[in-house]
Amino acid sequence: MAQHWEDREKMKASLGGSGKWGHIFWYFAAVFALLGVIGDAANATLGLEPASWFLLAMTTFLASITFFIGWAVSWYLTISK
Repeated sequence: MAQHWEDREKMKASLGGSGKWGHIFWYFAAVFALLGVIGDAANATLGLEPASWFLLAMTTFLASITFFIGWAVSWYLTISK
């Protein structure tokens, strides 16, 4: 049984989904970083400590990179016939 990255047609079909999820994760990372900056500037705890918001932002940003790599592979397979 072929894995999802071994089936060319499945990878081509995931072009829209990978890009959408990559952008969603990227925007969440920006919001988390903004909450960290606001919390640090106000010297307040906005649910989490500012350092925790920054760590969450970095983790979410790294997760978005994996979706963008999947999008790039899907795009490449779509244009190369």
